[in-house]
Amino acid sequence: MCTGSDSGSNSNGWSRARGAVLKSLVLIGGALLLRRLTKSTTRWDHARIVAESLNGEKFSKEQAVRDPDNYFNFRWLSCPAADMVDGSKVLYFEQAFWRTPHKPFRQRFFMVKPCAKELKCDVEVSTYTIRDAEEYKNFCDRPRDQRPLPEEVIGDIAEHLTTIHLKRTRGKRCLYEGSTPADGFPNSWQNGATYCTSVLAVLKNNEIHAWD
Repeated sequence: MCTGSDSGSNSNGWSRARGAVLKSLVLIGGALLLRRLTKSTTRWDHARIVAESLNGEKFSKEQAVRDPDNYFNFRWLSCPAADMVDGSKVLYFEQAFWRTPHKPFRQRFFMVKPCAKELKCDVEVSTYTIRDAEEYKNFCDRPRDQRPLPEEVIGDIAEHLTTIHLKRTRGKRCLYEGSTPADGFPNSWQNGATYCTSVLAVLKNNEIHAWD
């Protein structure tokens, strides 16, 4: 997905606003991730690194400038919301057009944890709907004392949508990449499609490549 490709230049499947190359405003995070990966890395270290990579504010501006007929400048905003009893990290995520960042058109919970030992992957990233999404709008932009509490977040994790299995890569640009199973997941929440597949890559410069 990102092996040997230039940011935003992969035209195979990255079409019509469903795929996005999201670049962080703060690129120093990529260097920090590289230093962490040079040490002995445990299963939970991999999960923490992916969660930290998904966290923050990112934009798809460069992709939109290169191909404005097929891509939009989205704002990706994600932040920690809760920790599960088993150590899994729950992040709140919302996506909006950059001109109207406080009017998200997509809201989800991410749950990040190590893959089960029997699976051939390092990190599992699952997405869930939110029980009352309206209550979570602009969650990350609010002061902490105005956000739902972690125990409320856990109670508001609703329908499971997809699970992506990420593997650590040895390429020059990618840290982790992976996808949903080839046959995807049953889908009843978007555009009338009967199933959904997703692809995700975490790059060393803290970019996120995502396609649904």
